[in-house]
Amino acid sequence: MATMQDVARLARVSVSTVSYALTGARPISQATREKVLAAMAELDYQPNALARGLASRRSRILGLLLPLDERGLGATESAFVTGAAATASAAGYHLVLSPVDAGDLDGLRRLASQRMLDGVVLMEVQVDDPRVGVLREARVPVVLIGRTGDTADLSYVDIDFDRTVRDAVAHLVDLGHRRIVHVNHSAAALAGGYGPALRSRDAFAAAMTGYGVTPVMIPAEESAAGGRHALTTAFGRAPDLTAVLAMNESAVFGILGELTAHGRTVPDDVSVVSMVTSPQVAELATPALTTMTSPGTAVGRIAIEALLRHVRDDGTALHQELLPCTLEVRGSSGPVRRQAVGAPRTEHPS
Repeated sequence: MATMQDVARLARVSVSTVSYALTGARPISQATREKVLAAMAELDYQPNALARGLASRRSRILGLLLPLDERGLGATESAFVTGAAATASAAGYHLVLSPVDAGDLDGLRRLASQRMLDGVVLMEVQVDDPRVGVLREARVPVVLIGRTGDTADLSYVDIDFDRTVRDAVAHLVDLGHRRIVHVNHSAAALAGGYGPALRSRDAFAAAMTGYGVTPVMIPAEESAAGGRHALTTAFGRAPDLTAVLAMNESAVFGILGELTAHGRTVPDDVSVVSMVTSPQVAELATPALTTMTSPGTAVGRIAIEALLRHVRDDGTALHQELLPCTLEVRGSSGPVRRQAVGAPRTEHPS
């Protein structure tokens, strides 16, 4: 494989001159440039991506900022990353995953100041997310997977939580359920302004109120143990519950286990629906989970497509799009088998 030194020897110029021809960092004569290009062609020399990027003032590297904890990436989260990576690669870009979160703004400033990223996609977005301001100050193009509270001049693609939760509740109500408990993300996530947790909470309250039923929401830590604890709490608040609507994939297996420990079968005694979940995760459960299936791959693809338009500065208007999850009925939801004591009999709203 030819090197820059080989090109310099064949063209009879210095290595720095070859570098200038590639990057444009300093002016060189047209005759010298042609000698360098001819030598590159003869040797089939392929300049590395960084050199090509310097010539165009672009690195062709995009950043995906996804805060990670000890759980790592699950199958559902991986779909967002897979969709983004495949789209970036097809466009000739590399996608670099960085775990910088809202608690490490200095680290984000250092990353942005290095000018190695042509643009950034933010995940795990908070309603008030300071990372957005840091990237704007550094003039780094940004697209959100998720939404802040104020999206007037931000591009984003997100789950349509209003429709997703409404469809999930309607599925359970149509099966006769009225005592439905929503197991959400953790109390810390809610207090920290995590968008999906807040939006699912509010959408659940609106949907249940629309049926004339009091909403019951339980926060849960992101673990099976958190799910078990949440289910125990749920029985304390609604002992006659007949359905659980989970917005916490990490907790849902603990919920299923705790139902068994309480002598309840799924779905005969209690139906379970998991929201924003992948089919791969759904099939791990017994019975397989009824889900509001995440459009993760599509979300990742659309976010990168929008980001590349910003990077190319083609004058395209802001991209703002919501994608609903799709109901996929499996074995964990079914008709209510017994009327819960004290549960109101309400009609499906028109």
